[in-house]
Amino acid sequence: MSSQRAVDSLSLSELKQAFEAAASAYEELKGKGLSFDLTRGKPAAEQLDLSNDLLNLPAGDFRSANGTDVRNYGGLTGLLELREIFAELLNVEVDNLIALGNSSLEVMHDLVVYSLLYGTPDSARPWSKEAEIKVLTPVPGYDRHFAICESFGITMIPVPLLEDGPDLDVVRKLVAEDPAIKGIWCVPTYSNPTGTIYSEEVTRELVSMTTAASDFRIIWDNAYAVHTLVEEAPKAHDIVAFAREAGNPNRPLAVASTSKITFAGAGVAFLAASDVNQQWFQKHMSKRSIGPDKVNQLRHVKFFGDAEGVRRHMAKHRDILKPKFDALLEILENRLGGLDVANWTKPEGGYFVSLDVVPGTAQRVVQLAKEAGISLTAAGSAFPLGNDPDNTNIRLAPSFPTLAEVKDAMDGVATCVLYAAYEHALAGK
Repeated sequence: MSSQRAVDSLSLSELKQAFEAAASAYEELKGKGLSFDLTRGKPAAEQLDLSNDLLNLPAGDFRSANGTDVRNYGGLTGLLELREIFAELLNVEVDNLIALGNSSLEVMHDLVVYSLLYGTPDSARPWSKEAEIKVLTPVPGYDRHFAICESFGITMIPVPLLEDGPDLDVVRKLVAEDPAIKGIWCVPTYSNPTGTIYSEEVTRELVSMTTAASDFRIIWDNAYAVHTLVEEAPKAHDIVAFAREAGNPNRPLAVASTSKITFAGAGVAFLAASDVNQQWFQKHMSKRSIGPDKVNQLRHVKFFGDAEGVRRHMAKHRDILKPKFDALLEILENRLGGLDVANWTKPEGGYFVSLDVVPGTAQRVVQLAKEAGISLTAAGSAFPLGNDPDNTNIRLAPSFPTLAEVKDAMDGVATCVLYAAYEHALAGK
């Protein structure tokens, strides 16, 4: 940990000295000619290499367990043997799970579009016929969820994300009073970007709480269900069963994919939902697709074998990712710890670290980093419409660079945080 003193304990002359030192370090940083990208949580090439054997499958055997020739049309629900593997990992009943194309983002987009065009099975009319549609967005959150809403003119209402899920006091009040609130986005395991893990208590309350909208939906984006940085991922909550027990069987729409498990552009997506929701989804999906890529699904079945095969595969990912996260956190602690200029999450899984800097300086930190050759996600990206009211949050994504690059980049980020913090403090004197 740094032996320097917290910013608010410095006298004006000490603050000026600290800023001069930070400015000198920053000029040295710019002189290094760096070029690093920490903008998105992409798998590194070394991680993608773990799945290269997929390219040699299914190796001449093109029939699924029930004898279906996977090269042909049909099969909207996907291969049963693949659904069985991921039903265990996602802790849902296999009859509630279907396997689709490569992108869970595409599935979430379709869920919103179908609701807008046709309404859900519990809707009085298509959502697009309502005067206004609103959704709750736990923040910090996932920018692609926000982008879907923004593209369709859906009003987003930020709610605080706590250590065990969204702030239920806020959520309960909002959904009970406003029938225009039609849903909430959730990333229940290793949330993007904080690494938050939703508790069972929060999960059960989300599916059982009273809502003014009879067709309220939870889009349960379990993208990081098995992406652990520790020995074992937390057991996924069977939100579909919880909702059925609570008397609201159609409320959750749970999605996941293998996009960061195998090939990011050639994985398999999944949707878990009630029978009624599945019938609704497949009815509308059948108008645009005769069936998913079953060759790719069979490829994944043969590659993994079973759920334990997925866990073994994810342990290899962990061996690559964990040193990068450890290095990132160590540098933040060594450079910024005790200075009262930043705080950050310490996730046990997922792809991100959420960094909060001195309020009012996040955009400045990102700008300084860019000028020094370090690309960071735009400040405010973890908030709807990019509007972080405190201008404090920055999402860090250490997966794509090499370990050495992560170390150099994070040392540079720390320098930028200090520069911006002392600059801001001086401006306030």
